[in-house]
Amino acid sequence: MRSAHGAVGAYQGTWDEPAVAAWARGLRAQVAAPAVHLGIVFVSPGFQPHAADLLETLRIEARIPLLVGSSSAGWIQGGLEETGTEGFALALHHLPGARLQAIHMEADAHGELETPREWHHRTQIQPGETRGCLMFADPFQTDNEGWLQGWNQAYPGVPLMGGLATGAADTRQSQVYLNGSSHDAGTVLVSVGGSISVVPVLSQGCSPIGEPWTITKAERNFILGIANRPAYSVLVDTYNRLSAEEQQLCRDNLMVGFASDEYRDEFQPGDFLVRQLIGADPRAGALAVGTRPRAGQTIQFQRRDAAAASTDLVRVLERTRGVLGTRRVYGGVMWSCCGRGKGFFGREHHDAGLVQEHLGPLVVSGTMANGEVGPVGGRSHFHAYTMAMGLLVGA
Repeated sequence: MRSAHGAVGAYQGTWDEPAVAAWARGLRAQVAAPAVHLGIVFVSPGFQPHAADLLETLRIEARIPLLVGSSSAGWIQGGLEETGTEGFALALHHLPGARLQAIHMEADAHGELETPREWHHRTQIQPGETRGCLMFADPFQTDNEGWLQGWNQAYPGVPLMGGLATGAADTRQSQVYLNGSSHDAGTVLVSVGGSISVVPVLSQGCSPIGEPWTITKAERNFILGIANRPAYSVLVDTYNRLSAEEQQLCRDNLMVGFASDEYRDEFQPGDFLVRQLIGADPRAGALAVGTRPRAGQTIQFQRRDAAAASTDLVRVLERTRGVLGTRRVYGGVMWSCCGRGKGFFGREHHDAGLVQEHLGPLVVSGTMANGEVGPVGGRSHFHAYTMAMGLLVGA
């Protein structure tokens, strides 16, 4: 797939430097613009031993001044999602007027950064100079939750889109890439500024059920009281008010959404940060959730299944199209949870296909991720079973 401002394609096969070089030159020839400013690459497990040679070949033959990416158990190119195939996907982006800065942070680097000013000095990224960032992170050796906490303090309100790299299913090995270097740990961060912005697209794959409630008692990761009633009783009442069809859909698919802004009069589906409902104790009236709730928070129970996820993604894409208006979209980078895909939706290319249907044609590359990153309520969070995409848009 190509446009006036970029191209994306996939090389399938085994490592063969002359063949890869010829393929890269061919992809570069598809870019009508005079220069490529950013390359995004996602590499299959079989190519990981050759990563350094691959990166250098791509940089030289496709004339890429800044190349970033990660290893990937499955990649996205245009409207296609590929799994179980050896090779790589590469996107080339012409971004006129963009100011791009990239850095690799070691796995434990954030532990030494205690203040926002120290973050700014370490990354050389000033909050007023960035219009959004892309994040490629190792899932095994890096304290990503700690990293994200520091990021949110240092860059409040800056859109951060990204995800955790994947690799071979039987190993705990992944890679992140910056130019000609392959790293087994840490985070590669790309700041996008100048005349280009990162517009976040985030679909958590849920539909709300029932009505919003206020937590009145909580302890550790347990919700004990909702509206001054046992939390479990409120969940049971919510479930019992559903139709028989909705009840069937909710079985083993219930989640909890936490409102990003508790002072709103009305809530929309995207206003909630979705977290797992881990378990319930009818005798204690408690619900265990995958976060630390607090009294006063507004919550709404959520249903996550293929139908809900599809509906939510369409809603998000239609809203994004309205937000974009007449602004030029130069491309996008997508992280789709490895728990989605054909096994979840029952058909191939679900997420990538819907993106092209509602926003395309777009030069999009992406990966099946171990966890996705995107903002809810102005703060960046880790998500699961989510599609997160950063659109590169003219400011």
